[in-house]
Amino acid sequence: MTQAQAEPKLYSFDEFISWYPENSELRYELHDGVIIAMPKPKGKHSNLTGSLIEQLLITIRQMGKGGIWTIPRESIVKPKREKSGYEPDIIVLNQEVLGTESRWESESIIQNPDSVKLIVEVVSTNWRDDYYNKLRDYEEMGIEEYWILDYAALGARKFIGNPKQPTLFVCNLVDGEYQMNPFTESTPVISPTFSQFNLSAQQIFALAL
Repeated sequence: MTQAQAEPKLYSFDEFISWYPENSELRYELHDGVIIAMPKPKGKHSNLTGSLIEQLLITIRQMGKGGIWTIPRESIVKPKREKSGYEPDIIVLNQEVLGTESRWESESIIQNPDSVKLIVEVVSTNWRDDYYNKLRDYEEMGIEEYWILDYAALGARKFIGNPKQPTLFVCNLVDGEYQMNPFTESTPVISPTFSQFNLSAQQIFALAL
């Protein structure tokens, strides 16, 4: 007789936050009630994330938003779905609005889409999370701009072509829906929020090297 596997315990968002271990070597996210361990970025993923943060901070200063738009080291985004919670690779926050976030100071939780200028996810082997779940939830929240950096061309061919090629998607909210604008090779990235950002997709992907 085959023994049935026990169903994983499902957590609410608040249960997940209470459970979250302090000073953990791993990051964790809540996906439809299931806690998922997210290994901290290493190698190219880490290089790309860190270097892109530097480029975004330069652009923020050029736009005269230094000290107003900030990139925190850690944060957890609470979408409208009660049993999900995400920790983006990069999030740009507007400090002028952060005062409306009742859980920011004590728990680093973001719930108000107006607090967010940009979310960036760097695609890993769990690429479906970035292309499907997070895109859906960030869109439903009303996050104005969301980048998907698929530097290793891991996503489905329907997104990044056949043959697959490294692609950066700038998803911007139009009438409540994301318009996914792909950028590849030497095409300059056009961002509605970061109008002075002047790198091409290829230059951004080179940051991972």
